[in-house]
Amino acid sequence: MSDGKSELSEAQTYQAIGAFWDTHDLSDYWEQTQPVAFEVDAQLQTTCYPVENALSAKLRATAAQRGVSAETLLNLWLQEKITQEAVAK
Repeated sequence: MSDGKSELSEAQTYQAIGAFWDTHDLSDYWEQTQPVAFEVDAQLQTTCYPVENALSAKLRATAAQRGVSAETLLNLWLQEKITQEAVAK
């Protein structure tokens, strides 16, 4: 979107591009595509840990009240706890 819009959908936002492709098939536009080269930075890694359903619901509710995602709140709380543990040693 170098000029502010997608070439095929002529959408102005990523949400509009997504909405376009929700209702269109790439095979209908295949002749208008071209190969591109790009690099992927896959350094970000996530690890999943099981959380009890009731605890997860409380986490989501608290995060919503604070206006952040549950993942963000959980990461902040874990970082605080790890920092506290390191200081206590």
